[in-house]
Amino acid sequence: MKNKNIVINGINDVCDFIKASNLVDGDVTLVKGRYIVDGKSIMGVLSLDMTSPINVEYPADANIFENAISQFIVEE
Repeated sequence: MKNKNIVINGINDVCDFIKASNLVDGDVTLVKGRYIVDGKSIMGVLSLDMTSPINVEYPADANIFENAISQFIVEE
């Protein structure tokens, strides 16, 4: 598993993230504090506080996904 911190701003970014997540054969998990949600669930993603970075965990071989979310990745 790999993990990155991402920032998602607005509904268009959420939609782009969900589309990228659905390309992954395996789990995409978003972790924010004590909350863990399915990264393929629009309701789950929208339930998170998006005012600060969110940690995303995904399979190590999901290179297409990583490239697709590169615009959201931030360094901390």
